[in-house]
Amino acid sequence: MIKVKNVTKFFDDFKVLDNVSMNVRKGTIYGLVGANGAGKTTLINHITGALKPNGGSIEVSGEDVLKNERIKQKMLGISDDWFFYSSFTVRDMMRLYRDIYSDFSMERYNAIGKLLEINEKRQIRKLSKGMKKQVAFWLSLSAMPDVLILDEPLDGLDPVMRKQILNLVIGDVADHEMTVLVSSHNLRELEDICDWVGIIHKGRMILEKPLDDLKGTVHKYQLVVPEEKVTMLEQMEGILHVSNVGSVYSVIIRGDGEDTDKRMQALSPVLCERISLTLEEVFIYELGGLGYDFKNIIV
Repeated sequence: MIKVKNVTKFFDDFKVLDNVSMNVRKGTIYGLVGANGAGKTTLINHITGALKPNGGSIEVSGEDVLKNERIKQKMLGISDDWFFYSSFTVRDMMRLYRDIYSDFSMERYNAIGKLLEINEKRQIRKLSKGMKKQVAFWLSLSAMPDVLILDEPLDGLDPVMRKQILNLVIGDVADHEMTVLVSSHNLRELEDICDWVGIIHKGRMILEKPLDDLKGTVHKYQLVVPEEKVTMLEQMEGILHVSNVGSVYSVIIRGDGEDTDKRMQALSPVLCERISLTLEEVFIYELGGLGYDFKNIIV
């Protein structure tokens, strides 16, 4: 659905994107993860056609996205600074979206409006940040896009409304095979909705995998081992991090789960428990080898 191939972008002499490739499959929710300044928003602006790359190509549904009106008819984006005309009411913006997007559904618009309970006669500029974000989703989902691109999309929403909005998005993915690319600093948020994850670091894509596969390659254990086995534990192949509080050790290790289970049991532990890693922890330990300092992170 979205294919980014060897994209490079310079701003003056600074290379913001460095030979980035990415593949977002149809009907999936793809989480783009990276630290501030990693290049997430710049990459998104290329995918929407707002920026032209210095090298490489970007295709959506098999077509080059730049200056492609047909593709942009079926692709919408919501960013933290979503645009609206300052004098427009919600209904005014609805009419604009309806004029621009040929698949705009009034049935969908009315259904979401009942859920959100926002007066469509109110000027958008007078709404709170959270309500403005709700309006952005209201109009964008009513346009029935094939591709929805979200850059920090849920800032300003309370937890209940976040859940409602995410349920709407997930429902459209399931019902209409909508494809979603979402970038967020909130990794727990991404973990709740994403099928795939791509990690970008200093303008380079360092990995992209299904979320379950990504979490399945790094494991966390809490265990108590005999004192004479501690050195063996610390030198074990695949170890990313070892810390302890008293006799209880927390271990992060890369490898197949069954194999790491056997290796932990070979230490004759008094206690051994494998604990599921969060996406946040996976992100930390994947980037640890690239210079990120995680020695003081509580795990």
